[in-house]
Amino acid sequence: MKKRVLIIGWDCAAPELVFDAFKDDMPNTQRLMAQGTYGKLESTIPPITVPAWMCMMTGRDPGELGIYGFRNRKDYSYDALTIANAHAVKVPTLWDLLGQEEKKSVVLGVPLTYPAKPFPGWMVTSFLTPDRNSQWTFPRRLSREITQVASDYMIDIPNFRTDRRTELEQQLLKMTIERFKLARYLLETKDWDFFTMVEMGSDRLHHAFWRFWDKTHRKYEPNSPFSETMRNYYRLLDTELGKMLASVDKDTTVIIVSDHGAKRMDGGICVNEWLQKHGYLTLKTEPQAVTRWAPDRVDWKKTRAWGEGGYYGRIFINVEGREPDGSVKAADYEPIRDELKAQLEAIVDEDGNNINTQVFKPEAVYRECRNIAPDLIVYFGNLYWRSVGSVGYNSIYTYENDTGPDDCNHAEMGIYILKSVSQPPVGATSRAEEKSIYDIAPTVLKEFGIDIPEAMQGKPM
Repeated sequence: MKKRVLIIGWDCAAPELVFDAFKDDMPNTQRLMAQGTYGKLESTIPPITVPAWMCMMTGRDPGELGIYGFRNRKDYSYDALTIANAHAVKVPTLWDLLGQEEKKSVVLGVPLTYPAKPFPGWMVTSFLTPDRNSQWTFPRRLSREITQVASDYMIDIPNFRTDRRTELEQQLLKMTIERFKLARYLLETKDWDFFTMVEMGSDRLHHAFWRFWDKTHRKYEPNSPFSETMRNYYRLLDTELGKMLASVDKDTTVIIVSDHGAKRMDGGICVNEWLQKHGYLTLKTEPQAVTRWAPDRVDWKKTRAWGEGGYYGRIFINVEGREPDGSVKAADYEPIRDELKAQLEAIVDEDGNNINTQVFKPEAVYRECRNIAPDLIVYFGNLYWRSVGSVGYNSIYTYENDTGPDDCNHAEMGIYILKSVSQPPVGATSRAEEKSIYDIAPTVLKEFGIDIPEAMQGKPM
């Protein structure tokens, strides 16, 4: 029997849903848990889709990849941002390493694979793919097969931050069904050793429907027509898992995994408003309404730091000799970082309660920092609050997202379920210890009996 490893990724899948709240609605998942081992999976810092999946598939941290988010600074100017793609990944992935051992892979929907690059196997790129006219499959002819097998295949939902939730719910189900239809086709028709896929629907689900499930959410709506949307979607994931498992033999190693978890979003901290209020950022003129932050609004000679919005905050310091109009002397860089860290971690809510913000220095959490890392990484309210980059709020607090409706933020803990003939089962009621996202790649290599590169973080489960 040839060795095979199957990874099914559910983006953003949360342990409190899979292992607790929806467990009884997920019999196939429960059976897999009983046959193997499972538990929480600690994500990257920060716990976001880009770069977390690629960190998982390489065993390298965001600093080593030089990818700190969906958008990254291209240089030390104020306005040059690049969108991360496959060309930014300079270290070998699992499918690269397996290819060197003459093993073939199927890679479906894994973030940071666009544009598709030649390798020993078959690839369909991820939600960051612009459209189906681009280099989204390898080999290119695979796109014709997809049209025949899953004619309604969706790369992603174009606008998942919307109030049109009935339509969104239908699109979510359709996207997921088509993705797994394609996955089963590839599973059954291609000669693979390693198969890895990521379903983004679970992430889109949480951002759009979390408030209808979580009774602790500020905007919880009881008796909503969407009260069962999250549970029903997880039922679908479980049904599709069952079909996938029926397509592989019992000796195939199966790993269910998520890149991070999810938690309710209490609100947003307007990071640039906060920096203005504390004397770090100076605008040329005060906006009369809420306005997207832009470098040309800033008086750079009077500005010491600025921030970016997102599920976590990024703070950049305006350093003399580094940025074009740097105002912070190199000798003052570290004292200002320490000062900012202390002040950010002291942020309180509107009732005066500390919200437990966490601030990280990149060099303290990464083994190296390639490209341009943020000067500080900020989890506002321990990720119960997001970072809002827009200005003109006249407050550091907002309860509306500046990029469209959004009910949840990302959490540090995702999930793993591992079933392998080399791994004794722990039983469905016995959760194993927490593992790290960096443990996945070494685990896969060990399953194939391939030496684990020294550069990889983590260890086999």
